[in-house]
This record gives sequence, C-alpha cells and structure tokens, in this order.
Amino acid sequence: MARYMVAWELDMSRVPVDPEERAKAWSAMLDMVENDMKKGGLKDWAAYAGQLRGYSVAEGSEMEVAMMCQQYMPFVEFEVYPLTSVSQMRQMLQVAAK
Repeated sequence: MARYMVAWELDMSRVPVDPEERAKAWSAMLDMVENDMKKGGLKDWAAYAGQLRGYSVAEGSEMEVAMMCQQYMPFVEFEVYPLTSVSQMRQMLQVAAK
C-alpha cells in the first residue's frame, strides 16, 4: 500500500479570532483526524508546537489520500509527498545497478 507524507497548514484567514470559537474549531478538526486514524488511512498526525501547521502519514491510493484531504478544505492546505520504503529503495538500486 502506498504511503504519503502530508504537510498541512491551517488557512489563517479562516482561523477564528475568539479563543472559544478557535478551540471549538480545533476540537472538531481533531475529531476528524481521530476518525481518519480509526479508519486506518491516517497512520500518524502531529502539529508543530506553537504553530498552525504540521504533518501526517497516510496510507492508501492516490484517490483515497486526496479524498481524505478534501474533507478538510478550504480550512487546511496540503502538500502531499509519496514515500519510498527501505525495501523499495533497495529494489530501485538493484535495477539501477544493472
């Protein structure tokens, strides 16, 4: 199954100024993240301390990862990078060495 590193960042223009509203919005987003983790497509998630951005590791097809990201838009912007495992890199090196 393909793995992806997903860099995410909240759209500052959509972050509520009021602390209570902001906490409510964050809580709703964290509920969605936990749900994605329970479904199994999201393997890891973290926010950078003191920032409104972070990363996650997702598994699935390109379409599955795109659909997972889509549910957070337009509040979150994403950069998605396919990951290559150690064994995949070894396979690539074996082919390249021939």
